[in-house]
Amino acid sequence: MTERPAFYRFHNGDKVKLPFSGAEYEARLAGLRASMDDAGAGAAVLTSMHNIAYYSGFLYCSFGRPYALVVTETEAVTISAGIDAGQPWRRCHTDNITYTDWARDNYWRAIRSVTGEDGVIGYEGDHLTLTQRDKMEDFLSPVAMVDLAPATMRQRMMKSPAEIALIREGARVADVGGYAIREAVEAGLREIDVAMAGRDAMELEIARSFPDAEYRDTWVWFQSGLNTDGAHNPVTGRRLERGDILSLNTFPMISGYYTALERTMFVGEVDPASLKIWEANVAAHEYGMSLLKPGASCAEVTLAINAFLAERDLLQYRTFGYGHSFGVLSHFYGREAGLELREDIDTVLQPGMVISMEPMLTIPQGSPGAGGYREHDILLITEEGNEGITGYPYGPAFNVVG
Repeated sequence: MTERPAFYRFHNGDKVKLPFSGAEYEARLAGLRASMDDAGAGAAVLTSMHNIAYYSGFLYCSFGRPYALVVTETEAVTISAGIDAGQPWRRCHTDNITYTDWARDNYWRAIRSVTGEDGVIGYEGDHLTLTQRDKMEDFLSPVAMVDLAPATMRQRMMKSPAEIALIREGARVADVGGYAIREAVEAGLREIDVAMAGRDAMELEIARSFPDAEYRDTWVWFQSGLNTDGAHNPVTGRRLERGDILSLNTFPMISGYYTALERTMFVGEVDPASLKIWEANVAAHEYGMSLLKPGASCAEVTLAINAFLAERDLLQYRTFGYGHSFGVLSHFYGREAGLELREDIDTVLQPGMVISMEPMLTIPQGSPGAGGYREHDILLITEEGNEGITGYPYGPAFNVVG
């Protein structure tokens, strides 16, 4: 019987158009190799969806199977499962090796064919599981292992002109979803009915604007009443009622890149207690955006907004940080934790970073003005300060609807 291979190259079809140019991916790989040199690593084994997509263009679908991008001084190779056939090859800038299911750990045998043994291996300490770390040691026999996750995150935080152009388009598509939701809001409809209107509008616009892309993972969280108390609460079948507080959240995904629009709304009317909280949160939002400029640290911005809310006796209703970075991330993968507006982050803002401002106040059920209030804009840090790239209006004048 012919012995079945542990791995092979299945380069089925031609490379397709990726979200960025070959020169863009080569520049990213050069940055990674510089980080490898600094750490003394001869090879990097990247395993996260966000880093593999960032450096190669390929966004994998795991379904419990491991994937990798292996980078050495001369090679860059994605490692993918046989179930994907030629898709990873077609949708990556790099070489590709397919591993088979015929024997356990063929994944690591494929990686070893690129890295060799007895070297210094870079990995992602915030992604590699303990089980896979043990297998890395067993199969690659490294003399040392170094964590490259912090260096890759710092590289991803600084956006290239091509990334900024894509993020601008994402913000525009998020606005399209927002307007579709605004038109759909009506007492008696379910949250899911309104959410679908926003999602469909965004997917159609992405397909129109990016005919060569792959389409997946665009979504909407549309919450009402008590369901607005958390920023990530799922959509339900609750029916909207006049006077309800609403949270509009649109999230277009374009080739792995996340953008967002988030707005407080009310159905038909807003009561005085709610209006007071809403206006205070809008004021915090505007104040926060004015603070985002080169040289300011994330902690400094956070503490200033804290003081702003404390003066109004509202700080106790804040539930999370005031903003975060954008790039290759979604609710499934990725996070650039070094660029978040929190007390414990001392990163200094620089031109080329992209960050949100999104203060949220949650007033508990049973209190006047109960509900979750959140406004969210995307801002590009420039030499002079910042440029807002979110267009959909915020505040009561535009968002009492239905």
